[in-house]
Amino acid sequence: MMSDDDQVTSPEEMLRVIEEQRAATAKWLHGDPLLLYAPWGVAWLLGFTAFFLHYGLDGRPYAPISQMQALAVLMGAQMVAGAVAAFGIVRMNKGIRGDLTARGTMYGYAWFAGMMLVVVIASRVSPLLPPDESGLVWGGASLMVVAVMHMAGGAIWLNWPMFFIGAWVAGVDAVGVLLGAGWHALLTAVLLGGGFIVAGLWLRRRCR
Repeated sequence: MMSDDDQVTSPEEMLRVIEEQRAATAKWLHGDPLLLYAPWGVAWLLGFTAFFLHYGLDGRPYAPISQMQALAVLMGAQMVAGAVAAFGIVRMNKGIRGDLTARGTMYGYAWFAGMMLVVVIASRVSPLLPPDESGLVWGGASLMVVAVMHMAGGAIWLNWPMFFIGAWVAGVDAVGVLLGAGWHALLTAVLLGGGFIVAGLWLRRRCR
């Protein structure tokens, strides 16, 4: 009589184990989506809400928040978001070698170069503009880099959700820039801030 240890594993059980391992491997390779998206969503929700309250939709502020105070909220929140996302990226890249590491390193440098270019261009152009338009240049150009890099990342890793998130950022950014500083801040806070939080939760559930 065979013991439990000697029993042959059924095909259904083997398929279940294979699927569990596949899901675990995919999650390990792509990281925790909640750590990669939700922190930025919270940062943009807080920071751009502060800008929205400063700008208003009719040119009059909705709250006594200066542009520098709104910027401080956004930058502080983004620093925290960057630290949390970096932790998630380090966990994702731990143990990965070869072409994947090189590809990720080049992608990271591309992010840095894009943001530095925004700083150079906006620093040169924004002093020539009214304060609201100056803020719109900074916000619109930064989100343009976010959109392009997400779409490029989706193409590099054949990750359709990442690509579509980039396209969503591009669309919201374009509409906001056309409508003006107040609308740009509102749309970014709600549709991108809230959208990134929802995307992180949905992608984590999808990975599971």
